[in-house]
Amino acid sequence: MARIVGIDLGTTNSLVAYFDPQTGRPQCIPGPHGSTLCPSVVSLDPDGSIIVGEPARRRLLTQSERSIYSVKRLMGRGPGDVQDELKLFPFRIDPASQNVIRVRLGERVFTPPEISAFILRELKNWAEAHFGEAVERAVITVPAYFNDAQRQATKDAGRIAGLEVLRLVNEPTAAALAYGLHERQRGKVAVYDLGGGTFDISVLKLISTGEGDIYQVLATNGDTHLGGDDIDNLLQAQVREEILRLHQVDFAKSADSVQELRKELIRVKHELSAVDRATLRFPLAGGAVYAREFTRAALDALIAPVVERTMKPVRQALADAQLQPTEMDEVVLVGGTTRTPLIRETVEKFFGRKPHVELNPDEVVALGAAVQADILARGVKNMLLLDVAPLSLGIETYGGAVAKIIPRNSTIPASAQELYTTGVDNQTGIDIHVVQGERELAKDCRSLARFTLKVPPAPAGLPRIEVKFLIDANGILQVAAKDLRTGEQHTVEVQPSYGLNDAEVERMLEESIEYAEQDFAERQLIEARTEAESILTATAKALAAVPDAQLAGGEREKIDANVAALQAAAAGSDYKLVRARIDELNQATTHLAELMMNSALSTALEGRRLAEV
Repeated sequence: MARIVGIDLGTTNSLVAYFDPQTGRPQCIPGPHGSTLCPSVVSLDPDGSIIVGEPARRRLLTQSERSIYSVKRLMGRGPGDVQDELKLFPFRIDPASQNVIRVRLGERVFTPPEISAFILRELKNWAEAHFGEAVERAVITVPAYFNDAQRQATKDAGRIAGLEVLRLVNEPTAAALAYGLHERQRGKVAVYDLGGGTFDISVLKLISTGEGDIYQVLATNGDTHLGGDDIDNLLQAQVREEILRLHQVDFAKSADSVQELRKELIRVKHELSAVDRATLRFPLAGGAVYAREFTRAALDALIAPVVERTMKPVRQALADAQLQPTEMDEVVLVGGTTRTPLIRETVEKFFGRKPHVELNPDEVVALGAAVQADILARGVKNMLLLDVAPLSLGIETYGGAVAKIIPRNSTIPASAQELYTTGVDNQTGIDIHVVQGERELAKDCRSLARFTLKVPPAPAGLPRIEVKFLIDANGILQVAAKDLRTGEQHTVEVQPSYGLNDAEVERMLEESIEYAEQDFAERQLIEARTEAESILTATAKALAAVPDAQLAGGEREKIDANVAALQAAAAGSDYKLVRARIDELNQATTHLAELMMNSALSTALEGRRLAEV
């Protein structure tokens, strides 16, 4: 198999690594500037050429309208989802953008996958220069909490860059691989990964068997819109407000000045990770100078809400894994933002143990991707990665409820299937609506795909439709629907349109807890109404087929009264009352059902007798 590299496509920096068979260790590949870090910045030169990495980062200060950074925060998102970004990031979204965001750099327009592809292509060039041969295959890491749209956007970026993406690996899982914890530790590992724009927490269990090592992800959680950028934004907002108040200088009118200030504030932030005090002196228009001394204590107070935001997913992941913080055997910190002393102190206090920080937090994910690349290249069979689906997947059922087919935190690759039927007589098609989320109703979940399976007309309840979900090792979903009576089948690889509001992912989980009781009640009402509609239809058919003369005295009137009572209950919102009226109608129609059964048997016997004659 051709050489495979591991790539960490990061918000702030990106890296490419490979597994060195001579040393038995993964190594990051340095670029032409000597650093293994490729700034995730892309700039469009006036002559039309694309500049990537360190040269592009320098252009942020002089040609900000032609440059873009932190594009990972836009991957798999729609124009309506980035309005808050525009307040602090100089992204110029093209007005013609619809499902896919289009960013204007100079006079040209690009999508986030295209911009990410420029970064991937640059890393591909680094690897080819290092090996002296073509590199066409890669393992790319993604935040564990990336949804379908974001994963698909990442795969699209790889394809645009001329890379065959063999595997998307969750960043926390890659970090555990990089530390080689399977070689020296059996037990449970928490990986806290806070990068420039995304946060993940994964709880893994490392199992040693007679046939090899198994990495099993027990639970994952996170926020695809939380990272070091948020700390930078807090600092920037505070300082810009102070400069406006003291010097009447509005940075909103100068994109280049915004980038210069951002660069200096990042320097201050980095200094405060090592010392207690750092000074900012920033020249302003007209010869004025803004000067301020920052203390670590003041920075800690400012960023405490950001750090606390990371702990909510941590607690949820542990709850999902049914574990206590003290049950973790190892804790690993990943991402450059984890150099912040307050973060290290918070994590250590929560878990009651010092986290692993031996490896460079900027490189650890890329190193793990290289380990996974080596596993694929060598066809290693004694090491197994069992990741999980971050959100539940299901379909909308009759009445708008959701039938969850693959629950969140299910081990992937995974497959599951359920049988469904029609709800109306003589339906000629069944609409399959695939959704993702934790709520009980489809309207509260994220729509992934819709398609229609044709079925021959038949009485309601007769068709048998098998819906099968398959999630591959990349977390990409495939859905198949099959009519078991006719063999008619429809398969779709779910490639959701970009445009998910990342806050929806957090909201799905938060609201699933907050509204659990309300959701369950709504679902029970929908199910009760559906059953009521079914029994009312069956009763009407039976009354039409059985002559009144066969019914006992007053029986028809009693059935009619119960039908009216059930119809009235179904129009209301008390599911318990609907259930009670269903039971009453069932009791009232017991004799009617017997007559229907006798009639059906008589018809069948008569048909058989005539056939024999």
